[in-house]
Amino acid sequence: MEKNNSFRCHLKKELRNPEFKKAYKKEDFLVRVAVEIASAREEKHMSQKELAKKMHTSQQAISRIEQGKQNVSIGMIEKIAEVLGHKPILKFV
Repeated sequence: MEKNNSFRCHLKKELRNPEFKKAYKKEDFLVRVAVEIASAREEKHMSQKELAKKMHTSQQAISRIEQGKQNVSIGMIEKIAEVLGHKPILKFV
């Protein structure tokens, strides 16, 4: 608990820096997209390799997407969702 609280305090302090805040928000979005994709794939009991094959891409490309290491276009998100039997939803909050 103490480490988590310490991290939150540190993060709160760092987020006061506009450059850090901008970079953090970008990474946060990529990570949330990655988690959604990985969760949907796992829900279908599908491996990265199986998803890649259905999408005509490599397992490495799926891995990069799921690790948040690759920007994903809306078209790619739509294609992944279709293969996994889902519909993507965009929401501004």
